[in-house]
Amino acid sequence: MEKNGERASSIPALWWVGDQGNEVRWSFEELGFLSRKAANVLSDACGLKKGDRVIVMLPRIPEWWSITVGCMRTGIIYIPATTQLTANDIFYRLQASKAKCIITNDTLAPVVDSVVSKCQFLKIRLMVSEGSRDGWLDFKELLKAAHSNHNPVKTKSQEAMTIYFTSGTTGYPKMVEHSHSSFGIGMTSTGRFWLDLNPSDILWGLSDPGWVKFAFSCFFSPWIQGACIFTHSMLQFEATTVLNCLSRFPITSFCGTPTVYRMLAQHDITSYKFKSLKHCLSGGEPLNPEVMEKWKSKTGMDIYEGYAQTETVLICSVCKGMKIKPGAMGKASPPYDVQVIDENANILPPGKEGDIAIRIKPTRPFCLFSHYVDDPEKTAASERGDFYITGDRGIVDEDGYFWFIGRADDVILSSGYRIGPFEVENALMEHPAIAEAAVVSSPDPIRGEVVKAFVILSPDFASHDPEKLTKELQEHVKKMTAPYKYPRKVEFVQQLPKTISGKIQRKELRKKEWERI
Repeated sequence: MEKNGERASSIPALWWVGDQGNEVRWSFEELGFLSRKAANVLSDACGLKKGDRVIVMLPRIPEWWSITVGCMRTGIIYIPATTQLTANDIFYRLQASKAKCIITNDTLAPVVDSVVSKCQFLKIRLMVSEGSRDGWLDFKELLKAAHSNHNPVKTKSQEAMTIYFTSGTTGYPKMVEHSHSSFGIGMTSTGRFWLDLNPSDILWGLSDPGWVKFAFSCFFSPWIQGACIFTHSMLQFEATTVLNCLSRFPITSFCGTPTVYRMLAQHDITSYKFKSLKHCLSGGEPLNPEVMEKWKSKTGMDIYEGYAQTETVLICSVCKGMKIKPGAMGKASPPYDVQVIDENANILPPGKEGDIAIRIKPTRPFCLFSHYVDDPEKTAASERGDFYITGDRGIVDEDGYFWFIGRADDVILSSGYRIGPFEVENALMEHPAIAEAAVVSSPDPIRGEVVKAFVILSPDFASHDPEKLTKELQEHVKKMTAPYKYPRKVEFVQQLPKTISGKIQRKELRKKEWERI
């Protein structure tokens, strides 16, 4: 389309904005040119071959895209990693993946060097930086010298393209392998239906390059649709930077976690004018109805939710034109047959709680992950009968909308009742005193477990009497949801433990709670 003049020349393929307001814009032709040169750096200067594994640990800089597309051209398996990893995290990933090469910046190069002597598989260190460092190849210098012609290595649709590390409920992070088709074709319905993109759109997805959400909103889905990827280099989330960018740039679509919307909504959004923004999306964690209402009241726009996992591409979503049911994750996304099943893999009727699962027999969907690398037991454990088990509990209603109840291990069992933390958190979030909330099980001698809420107060309520406020919150939850779900224990905290991607770690809170026994 670009070559034929069928795509607006004012809309790049990649639009990068730096902290100083400096910009980089690449057309698809430039992306092709630079990724061919990057492919030659990887295969010629680094001596890497098809099937070799490379850890790409870079912040949101343009080189991330040229390098990963370069990996695809050469058949090299790229492994995205967040720049927030510690030396131990890096060591574990290098050893577990047997990566031959690591690509990072000058900030993290010394951290890599601190563990490199123990990494017998690592052969090449490649640094993306203005400077140089002993023992490291200089990507920018090599790119300048690299040839711009490259014949792509032939890869089959089911051959490995990328590996993502994902945290499980037990043990170290697992390695999830995706093929050239699972992301390369499997993200098509994400871009076409949920993100609703076309070549005139500019999408800004707020995610870290180390997380799979980045592949959804900052890589495959937009480019499959010929849309522009907008990105900002900010290392830490800054609400004012986001609001200023949404006002200043012609961004048409915006995708963030519920936490992002919650933090933006705490600012005076009405003083900003989002001239081009028309489509808001959310993923990564369940979306509270309260956040949706607050955002709509301030911007006039709905938030469309998507539900996915590192293993799956998009499972369910609310697409444009569909009725929005606050709290629901939407309907099954093509090509998946999504069901709620019981412990014997029987499909449950609407309204009955069970495990959210994807049918994998007789034909395994091509967009599902290939397997957990070097872990056949975990791979086998993710299947039950004819289904892949997501590990999430939920229900489906009469209209085919799926409703999230909680991670299978997050569900609270109290006096015989099963209580999903999400609905209690939703109820708490409706109270003006609450800025953030996390709900977990807490040991109880009579009931076995009871609901405990950890809450961060809004600044206006920080000086209120804790005892009175606890009672007020308990009464509020009883009114908002079934009374047996109310938090019998409430603890006021300054912060909540979160993953690097910003999801609340209920597991950490639960662990502390049960260690008090």
